[in-house]
Amino acid sequence: MGAAPLSAQHAVGRLPGLKEPALVSGPDATLWLIWLEQRPQERGRTTALIRRFGDSEAEPQELTPAPSNLRSRVHDYGGGVLATAVEQDRLILAWIEHGCLWRQDWRLPQTGPQQPTPLAAPQRLSREGDWELADGVLDLPRQRWIGIREIEGRDELVSLALNATDQTPLLLHQPTDFAGYGCLSPDGQRFAWVEWQQPAMPWDSSRLWCAEFNDTGELVEPRQLAGGDGISVFQPQWLPDGQLLVAEDSSGWWNLMLQPSADAAWKRPWPMAAETAMPQWIYGMSTTAWDGEQLVAAVCSRGAWSLQRLSLDGTVQPLPQPFDDLAGLSACNGRAVAVASNSTSVAGLLEIDLRPATPIWSHSPAITSPLSVEAISVAEPLWFNGHQGERTHAWYYPPSGKPPGPAPLLVKSHSGPTAMARRGLSLAIQYWTSRGWGVVDVNYGGSTGFGRDYRERLNGGWGLVDVADCAAAAQALIEAGRADPGQIAIEGGSAGGFTTLAALCFTEVFRAGACRYAVCDLTAMAEDTHRFEARYVDGLVGEWPAARALYEQRSPLLHADQIRCPVLFFQGLQDKVVPPEQTERMAEALRNNGIPVEVRLFEEEGHGFRNQATQIEVLEQTEAFFRRELGLTDGYKAHNPVQQM
Repeated sequence: MGAAPLSAQHAVGRLPGLKEPALVSGPDATLWLIWLEQRPQERGRTTALIRRFGDSEAEPQELTPAPSNLRSRVHDYGGGVLATAVEQDRLILAWIEHGCLWRQDWRLPQTGPQQPTPLAAPQRLSREGDWELADGVLDLPRQRWIGIREIEGRDELVSLALNATDQTPLLLHQPTDFAGYGCLSPDGQRFAWVEWQQPAMPWDSSRLWCAEFNDTGELVEPRQLAGGDGISVFQPQWLPDGQLLVAEDSSGWWNLMLQPSADAAWKRPWPMAAETAMPQWIYGMSTTAWDGEQLVAAVCSRGAWSLQRLSLDGTVQPLPQPFDDLAGLSACNGRAVAVASNSTSVAGLLEIDLRPATPIWSHSPAITSPLSVEAISVAEPLWFNGHQGERTHAWYYPPSGKPPGPAPLLVKSHSGPTAMARRGLSLAIQYWTSRGWGVVDVNYGGSTGFGRDYRERLNGGWGLVDVADCAAAAQALIEAGRADPGQIAIEGGSAGGFTTLAALCFTEVFRAGACRYAVCDLTAMAEDTHRFEARYVDGLVGEWPAARALYEQRSPLLHADQIRCPVLFFQGLQDKVVPPEQTERMAEALRNNGIPVEVRLFEEEGHGFRNQATQIEVLEQTEAFFRRELGLTDGYKAHNPVQQM
């Protein structure tokens, strides 16, 4: 007898999302670790926490208790909701909540086990308005917050004073279209940021800009420093000596380059066939940090992440630690922190003391894993010939506790589509493997982590390349004797939902599918989606409306008659990215063709499900649907089996 299958309650809805960890130095050089935690059990509420660096046994202190919910809706995806700074023993917090900027100051204790104490109640600095705020930094010499305001279909660089209330943001710079990722020079005299404009996405073409402050704190004479058409820039930051650092991909890889001084030529000290950046879907991402003496970088090669020390003389030195899924890197005073996981450890805070000759690391997982190491299905790299024979990558998870041989297979098509399938422990995947399924998480052409050429395979090919790659991954496992051809299912959300539906339309590999907030009609998306992605499909399919014929050729809604297997849909009614109408129309088209369809609607969910109960329901109902429709009767049952509509 094998181990009992993992329950949905343990697989999803318990693991908080850890975001934007940061290190700040207190008055006695004590390092404090601040991070955000998105809690599914609190309907997706995001809060800020603090504790001393290296003291993972201590109970963290919540800085923004309920009902505070730190969230930005800029570009609908948000991020970059918290800015921090320290003045002597005063910790200044500025955060975004309900479209407004808030501030609260805390006293940092000098010694001993004492916790920070609030100096006053939170203050709302900005008035409510028809705008959204995000991605701020604190300009302490001028006592202000500088960040992004999205208003009337455009981005603005704006400021808000830290010592006033009920303010209207003050315009500092008007970008052509989109902007963000701003950073202040150490002397406070210059400000650098990233801009991009439609139809490009920031990972397609973006530009690094810089301007100086005049005596009144206004930005003057902005000029472009790097980037351009066909070049992406990511995470500009200043080093303490005034050098400017940015990742850019003119070499075909997001590599770091340095500008020693204003107007100086850029240097590329650390060329490598690996990535030091990610697609800029949200604000607040960080893959590079200065620890006081050297750079620490999270580097992605062949779909796996590592940490590297980067010396200014060009030396690259691996930083040994066991985690290969990394995000949110921060460093200070010879220490570093990141959100980290690997194949057997759930996501948690990785803390590293870089000062010893052999760095010392510790990892505090966000939750205790409900699985023993022996019960975990460990991801295996799978390389196969995908669309037009291109070598393509996936992570394959074999069924737990099962002898080798054909098994039911779940193909996962990730979102984005320019995201990536990561190797960190996913309890949601283990939910399936513990039930006798193999799972293949496909890094189809267009995915991040394999260089710009790999990412650009999808240019003009969405609905072709991704579909062929997902089908080829399944076929490779069938041919290897690891998947049963009569028991192949596919699932995905958002862009991954589109790939799922297109795979059901245009291939004959899959026997059932499940979609979350799926793009069903490319024409409708071109005409009715949110601002951030309004022209995204131009690059993925073709310029709209000139390429209307291609949109119609690849839209699952217009080819619903080619789907011959059952489909399950999940849709949030507050979704602004993929309007619920798309799901409703697709489900109706399938019903009219006599295809078994189930639809689950969630009144309070948007694009991406944040609520614990929703996450559990989606997983349980998907598994029950596939098991029933594929005729799997090995005795495993979902907690609440879904009933046929």
